[in-house]
Amino acid sequence: MYRQLMGLRQLSRRTISSSARRQINNTVKEKQKLFQEDNGMPIHLKGGSKDALLYRATMTLTVFGGGYVVYVLFTAAMPKKPQ
Repeated sequence: MYRQLMGLRQLSRRTISSSARRQINNTVKEKQKLFQEDNGMPIHLKGGSKDALLYRATMTLTVFGGGYVVYVLFTAAMPKKPQ
């Protein structure tokens, strides 16, 4: 039993230590150039279409949320009259 555990331990150590690691390219310099260039775009839209979509979704939710808050406050301030 002990031999099997030691063999399993050695096998697991070998597979973990010899596994190939993925190399990730450093893209910080490219992102810095993109965001620092002066092209007249606001900084929150320089990331591309994903940023534009997130911006529009945030603005839509903000407007509808603000409208809903006003509606709820108005209905709370003016309760229905009992008949």
